[in-house]
Amino acid sequence: MSGPDGAGDRAEHDRLAARLAVRRSIDHARRAAYGAFFSFILTGLAVKLGYDRWISVKVTRFKGPPIFFFTAAAVALAVLAWTARSWFRYRRLAAGEDAEFARLRALRKQLGLDP
Repeated sequence: MSGPDGAGDRAEHDRLAARLAVRRSIDHARRAAYGAFFSFILTGLAVKLGYDRWISVKVTRFKGPPIFFFTAAAVALAVLAWTARSWFRYRRLAAGEDAEFARLRALRKQLGLDP
């Protein structure tokens, strides 16, 4: 394409390609995956501490204050909240990147860059 439209489309294509070269949503998906793993581990720890404090019938069970249980439960909830925040941010960014990628593909077809 020649003329001002082709130059504007090419500039938009280059701008979109540069912005899509770094997909920020993938970083948030990775954080959400790590957070899900750690929240699973911390939830298991909190359940085990609660079981040892209130349900276990062993003579050697922990009879002290449930401070360790409450601490583990609070940390597990905090990590779970961080995971949910990362997941929703990933979904929002991915939707925007998908729309930009569709526009980039349309521009590539319009400019004749893709066969």
